[in-house]
Order: sequence, then structure tokens, then C-alpha cells
Amino acid sequence: MRAMWRGAISFGLVTIGVRLYAATEEHDYRFHQVHRSDGGRIRYKRVCEECGKEIDYADIVKGYELTDGRVVLLDKDDFDSLPVNSDRAIDVLEFVSADDIDPIHFQKSYYLAPEKTAIRPYVLLRETLEKENRLAVVKITLRQRETLAMVRAREDVLVLHTMLWPDEIRKPNFEFLDQDTEVRPQELKMASSLVRNMSASFKPDEFSDEYQERLGELIEAKAKGAETPKPRREREETGEVVDLMSALEESVQRSGGGKTGTARRSSTSARASKSSGDSSKTGKTGTGSRKSRSGKRSA
Repeated sequence: MRAMWRGAISFGLVTIGVRLYAATEEHDYRFHQVHRSDGGRIRYKRVCEECGKEIDYADIVKGYELTDGRVVLLDKDDFDSLPVNSDRAIDVLEFVSADDIDPIHFQKSYYLAPEKTAIRPYVLLRETLEKENRLAVVKITLRQRETLAMVRAREDVLVLHTMLWPDEIRKPNFEFLDQDTEVRPQELKMASSLVRNMSASFKPDEFSDEYQERLGELIEAKAKGAETPKPRREREETGEVVDLMSALEESVQRSGGGKTGTARRSSTSARASKSSGDSSKTGKTGTGSRKSRSGKRSA
């Protein structure tokens, strides 16, 4: 793994040298835009809509449009003049309970690994967060942007989650919130029973992205010149009003005391196992290894 940032966690008089690594990656297939007739890549030119000329990168700056239509121009020197935290520090602001943070604030996840000289204080912080069941609320500057973040212990490492600022989260503004909707006690009781029957321990490895699996199979089939499946028909909306209580009762019966969730995960795991087995036979299916897929991606 390649570090994308180096700095230090700072809390009190303690400083811990760390490196930042991306903790996630997309598994989606990436496509180019190409010419249908010959497969040539489509390129775009940087053309000014005022003069119609193609513009060099050196002549491009950022512009912010005001409400009156005027555009304020900002270049690199303008951005460099802003008071950005340049000491490459992760400043701990406070320690909070996990229940205090709404997941809607979370953005991206990163691993924090210690520098060789900071392993002991790193492990100390990790074990302290685990023992106290606390998260560290911090500030960090990434790509010249100061952001709020959270540091927590996960599987023997510290993980940093960047977070949205409060004014970046939109308030739900929906008409139904103004309606006085009542739920009958029988419905609530039946829905609670359904939730209990379908409850399980979350194991993400038991689920798979069926769309990407099918997409990989489609790409492989077209590469071999094989016949591709016909598009699936969308399910038609019947417009029928389903009786809520009847639907709940039937759902509880079908759940079979918790078997629904288990069966769904087992079915997903079976598909993933079958796909993995097919990959080992052909050596190059669309659902093959990360290396084989990444080789077909574009930047």
C-alpha cells in the first residue's frame, strides 16, 4: 500500500507519527467512451464558451459566480494565501462515545499506520480507545481542505473517517413529515415480530454485488463473441393498494422464525461460490481476481 499523507496525531503533549492510506477501493468495472464504429477513444477539448478557442491548462483558473452573474477569479496564489493547517497534524479536539456520532456525517475511510519510531504510543492510543470505548474527534487538512474527522480502533489499527461539516448535511424537507400518520398497535407488534425473525449478525462477506457479477459475465461473453442475454423486463406497477396488516402477517409467516435472512445470505454466498468456481475453470471470468479486473480499468 502506498501512503497518501504523512503527519502526526497530536493530543495533549503526545505526538504520534503516522501515515495515511486509503482503506477502500471500488470494485465496479470502469468504461471508456468510444466511437461505436471503430472503438476509438473519445477525447474532449478545453474550449472557452466566450471566445471559442481551445485553452491551455496554464491559462485556466477557478471562478466563483456571484448571484449577479459576475465571476470572481481565484488562482493558485489566492488559494495558497488561505490559513490552511500546514504542519501536517491530526489535532485531537475531544473524545466522544460512538453513540454520539450520526453515521450521516461519515465520508471516506483511511487507515492510519505508525512510523517506526511511534509504534508504542500508537498502540497505546489504540488500546485506550478500545478500553474506554471512545472515538477521537479530530481536524486534518487533506488536499488543501480542512476537514473534520473521527479516529477509532478497528482490528488492531486506527481508522480515520473524514466527516461532513454540519452545514453540509441537508435537512429532510418532505411533505409526509407534516402529516399526522398513526400506526396501529397490531401493525407495530407484527412489524416488530418480523424484524426479530429476520435479525442476524451482520457478516458483509456473505453478501455480493450481483450486478457486477452479471456485468463481468456479460463482458466475457461479448469478448468471446457468444450470444448475450436479452434485457430483463422491468416489473410492471400494478397500482394495487396492499393491505398493510395482511402483508405483515404473510411476511412473518414466510420469515419462518429467522430463516429468511439466513436463506438470503446463503443464496448470495452460493452465487459467489459458483462464480469463484467458474473463475478457476476459465482463468479469466469477469468475476475473477482483483488483479484481473483492475487490469481492465481506466483512470
